[in-house]
Amino acid sequence: MKNNRLYIAMVGLPARGKSTIATKLKESLVNESVKTRIFNNGDLRRKMIRGNTSYARFFDSNNSEGVAIREKIALTNMERAQKFLNSVGDVAILDASNVSRDRRECIQSRLNDHPILFIECVNNDEEILSASILRKIDLAEFGHLTREEAIKGFRERISYYQSIEEPLERERNYIRLDSLHNSIIGEGLSDIIPYYDQIRDFLVTNTVKNLYLIRHGETYYNLEDRIGGDSDLTEKGWAQARALANYFKKKKIPLIFTSQKKRTHQTASPIKEIHEDCTIIPLTEFDEINSGICECMSYEKIKAQMPHVYSARKKDKYNYVYPEGEGYVTMQERINRGIKKALYLSNPSDNIMIIGHRAVNRMILSHFMFRREEDVPFIYIPQDKFYYISTTQNKKHFQLKRFK
Repeated sequence: MKNNRLYIAMVGLPARGKSTIATKLKESLVNESVKTRIFNNGDLRRKMIRGNTSYARFFDSNNSEGVAIREKIALTNMERAQKFLNSVGDVAILDASNVSRDRRECIQSRLNDHPILFIECVNNDEEILSASILRKIDLAEFGHLTREEAIKGFRERISYYQSIEEPLERERNYIRLDSLHNSIIGEGLSDIIPYYDQIRDFLVTNTVKNLYLIRHGETYYNLEDRIGGDSDLTEKGWAQARALANYFKKKKIPLIFTSQKKRTHQTASPIKEIHEDCTIIPLTEFDEINSGICECMSYEKIKAQMPHVYSARKKDKYNYVYPEGEGYVTMQERINRGIKKALYLSNPSDNIMIIGHRAVNRMILSHFMFRREEDVPFIYIPQDKFYYISTTQNKKHFQLKRFK
């Protein structure tokens, strides 16, 4: 028996990030010359069965016909994974729900020639689940359904899996992962698992392949040096938005994450117009810093009318919190959550775009690159350039590019 071969079996309810984790994990291992292949039950189902299997009852454990088909698919992928490892492969990833203990015992009994590591993805955030479902129903198998029918059917599918779900705890080797926050919430290890340190480190590391971080175009408030508010773009701002769209016209941009503010939506809209399958997802986490009692005021007006506020903030810009508002220091939690949402909802191969605000983008940059806290409020965030970010376990790349 080759002692450096490994099966990884993904576990978790639908729309919990299993396939995203599996794909990114494969990329990480392949980059280290570890021959890795994914065996996805859903992909195999769509290839093997010409008929419609998107209807929820297909996944009902009391539907004997559906159970038999799904069992055949699972066994086929197990056989293919075993053949891969016993020929040229190092790691075989079984990407399926595998939420029942019976299914996991079947995997362990049939694949007993190499160690098995189960990785369970857990996420009960309803907002993220709803957004994930919207991404799932973009698949062709839901094309014959209305959006409402597809959502209802997918939630019924989840409920069928929930009825047989049993969390990992008895398996010899397992990791339970909060797939939104990249944190380990449980693990057990009884065997020597090849590549374990690399796998575990990957699971708790934020990785992003291609992230384009952009500030909204010029607004009327920018001209008046006023902060906050919900101002529209100026004519120059619209020109910047069109120039941005032209720059990215040959790059596939499936998702654009914005704040809830008009200026970020307006900056994103020309890009969406030229990309057929582009979706704008507004996140409150990317809203600009709330300046409280100073909202919509100019800095000169704050200095004249509230000199105590102006001077206190100038002394410690990062830690200062506007009365009835926020500061950089209090934004960190929501900004981090927004980044995790964006990465969770994106496919590993996607170009990801975030169109935010000056303070927000400073905080996003500081999430990926080292900056002393006192320097974060002074990171350069222009309106005619964007930051390109690519980070993995082994490499970090940041570049400021002009799009005009």
